[in-house]
Formats: sequence, structure tokens, C-alpha cells
Amino acid sequence: MQVLRQVQVMGAAALAMTALLGGCGQKDAGATVSAQDSAVSAPAAVPQAKGPHIVALGDSLLAGYGITPPEAYPARLEAALRAQGINATVTNAGVSGDTTADGLARIDFTLGGQKPDLVLISLGGNDMLRGLSPQQARANLDGILTKLDEKKIPVVLLGMMAAPNMGAAYAKAFDPIYPDLAKKHHAALVPLFVASINGKEGMQLPDHIHPTPAGVEAMVKATIGTVKDALPKG
Repeated sequence: MQVLRQVQVMGAAALAMTALLGGCGQKDAGATVSAQDSAVSAPAAVPQAKGPHIVALGDSLLAGYGITPPEAYPARLEAALRAQGINATVTNAGVSGDTTADGLARIDFTLGGQKPDLVLISLGGNDMLRGLSPQQARANLDGILTKLDEKKIPVVLLGMMAAPNMGAAYAKAFDPIYPDLAKKHHAALVPLFVASINGKEGMQLPDHIHPTPAGVEAMVKATIGTVKDALPKG
């Protein structure tokens, strides 16, 4: 899933669905499906330090599949923002295996009645890898964005594109979802969240999907500018 069509490189042909079910497309071992029982999907706590509060809602790309929580994207983004003088708190609301439907089902619980300064959304990869309906994925993401619009919470949409093995017809329906919804909801857009790591040695785990710690750093470097620009001014 790199260079606008090398999406989620599946490695040697066999990777496609099996890798998904081992990572993005399946809950981590020991992880609970229930939002109420899942630590990462608990209501976003009000940050103690003064500074912007960011909630990262998504699947295993945010949850930190295969690496430790301090190495996951939300933690490293928080560190990078603070290194640049932005005293941000980033709540990791990533759940491995989540689809867009799962994200829609838990968005209200995840926010917990709070109003963060920014929400990052990385959902849709599992829908695509499972071959779920692009139309339903679009509707689910639209529902999440509508809820955030109603609360006047700005969003960064971390985009996804269809893997080549999904076929041209699927890609034609799936790929426009993110730019279309970003335009509709006035959300900031990262066109392809994993563009900086796909096909690069040392940047992905053996499944050729999830980032290594070095891959996470590359993803943070590639996206931090968009995140900073999306934060409310002042």
C-alpha cells in the first residue's frame, strides 16, 4: 500500500488474509472485544497537564500490535509533539481487529462525555482486508465523523487504500472513501497512513503490515505536521 497502489504489501502472495487475521483483522490474544472491558477503549481521561488532548481512535496500527505500548504511534506522537514544545496528551484508543463498525459502536464510550482538542481516526484496514462492503465502511466512517462534527471536534483522518489483491472494482469503491469524507467533513487528511513504511526494510514486522518501532517513528515523522496543523489555534 505504497506509492499510491502498493497498499499494505502482503509479502509473498500468501500474506493477504492470513496476516490480517493474525494482526489487523483479529483481536490481540487476551484482548477483550467489549469496550467496557478494554483498557484502550475506556473513556478518554482528562489530561492533567495543560496542553491539547488528542484521542487516537483506530485499530492495531494505533494500538501497537506486536510492539510495546510506549512504542506505539500515540505514545511516540505525544513524545514528538512535546519535543516540539506542544505539551500534548495523546490517549491511545486503538483496538486490534477493529473495523469501522466497531469504531462507530464505541466512539461515544471512548470520548466518555469529554471533548478532546483533536481526534485521529485510523479505521478501515480491517474492513478492506476482510473484503467487507466499501459502502458500509464509508457509512460507518461518515457516522463517526458526523458525531465528531456535532461536538465540534476537529479530526485527522489517517487514510487507507485497497491492497492490489482486492481487485480493481473493490479499489474503485474503497480508495475514494477517505478523501471524499475528509472533504465533506472538513477533516485533515493523511492520504495513506502507512506510506512511509511499506516495502521498507526494518520498518514492518514479519507480517508486512504492522510497523516496527522504527516504522512507528517514520510514521510519526510523516504525519506530525498534519496533526500540528489540525490542532485548534491558541
